[in-house]
Amino acid sequence: MITLNSLNIPLWTALVTPLTDAGNPDMESMEQLLREQEEAGNGVLILGSTGEALNLSDEERRLIVEFTLSLNLNIPVMVGVGGHDLPGITSWLYFLETKNIDAYLMVTPLYSKPGPEGQYHWFKTLMDMVTRPVMLYNIPGRTGAALHLDAVRRLRDHRNFWAIKEASGSVDDFCEYGSVCGDVRLFSGDDLMLPRFVPHGASGVVSVAGNVWPKATHRYAEMALNGELNEEDRAFWEKASKSMFIASNPVPAKAVLCSESRIRTPEVKLPLHRDDMTSLDQVCEISRKVAEWYRKRSHAGVSLS
Repeated sequence: MITLNSLNIPLWTALVTPLTDAGNPDMESMEQLLREQEEAGNGVLILGSTGEALNLSDEERRLIVEFTLSLNLNIPVMVGVGGHDLPGITSWLYFLETKNIDAYLMVTPLYSKPGPEGQYHWFKTLMDMVTRPVMLYNIPGRTGAALHLDAVRRLRDHRNFWAIKEASGSVDDFCEYGSVCGDVRLFSGDDLMLPRFVPHGASGVVSVAGNVWPKATHRYAEMALNGELNEEDRAFWEKASKSMFIASNPVPAKAVLCSESRIRTPEVKLPLHRDDMTSLDQVCEISRKVAEWYRKRSHAGVSLS
């Protein structure tokens, strides 16, 4: 049984959604990725922005949830909740509440840029509807507005408020959330920012790199949390993390996974396009170097996938 404490793990992978050539969810590839995450001991976030949730149909999203849960993974499963259509999100939450998921990721409403009152009432309304722990997501580069500190302060004692995913890229912002969030956990929303956030109370990372390097990224997160990374490690992982964003996420991750035959196609949903990844050379070279890094920092003979 998943407990609140078991949600506070070093790494959650914001999982990509593999697609067929026709653009439909590819369940065979999806199972391959989920089993890799299970073997690495990572939590999985399905249907976040890396999972292209807003580009999928409601039927596709429901299929992905049901398929993931049918595998009876021995790792926690978090599900993304995004958008700004309250009736649609209410319907989505009613569906999810009937499923054996472990947590929700609720992102700041997109495009509408609500102020502190709007955000407080929005998140309280959603959190009142559910019975599972909630991670709020600050990603102003995507939503157009930051998660307001006043909303966090007023929500921090809500029974379901478990964590914040902080992806502004700012140590100062991370510290401000830490100053008002009480016992709520803080997770880095960027792989490369984790070592910078650890001295200020980070509990772990919600990762894109974990898709491509499940075990190596888990080891990186553990070392960051334990203060074991040297300057060379930090510089290397900053470069590796940035390689996942040389085109719009998740285009690079899917391109590498396909090149390694771990998913069948690199397809993404429009308005993303696979051809925005003009060359694989850089990320494939980094992927080889990540494998070397992991070999040096783990037990001999451990699988690198």
